[in-house]
Amino acid sequence: MPDPLVLFGQRLVQLRKERGWSQEQLALECGMARSYLGGVERGKRNIALLNICKLADALSVSPAEMLKFKGDKGPEDSY
Repeated sequence: MPDPLVLFGQRLVQLRKERGWSQEQLALECGMARSYLGGVERGKRNIALLNICKLADALSVSPAEMLKFKGDKGPEDSY
């Protein structure tokens, strides 16, 4: 199984770029440090559920949408 931290980071990059946002803009929108978001996007940080919810809110998607990884229908398919 691919590393879920890397998959989440890739998904975050995809959603951020779909909006045309830089890491800096996303950081401002969700109240997180840009360096922290960079670590999340690279799969180096184990992001907390509360932060997933903050990111989802800033990106106007559901938290479940954040967990729809490439080639995956959704988080429920992982179990």
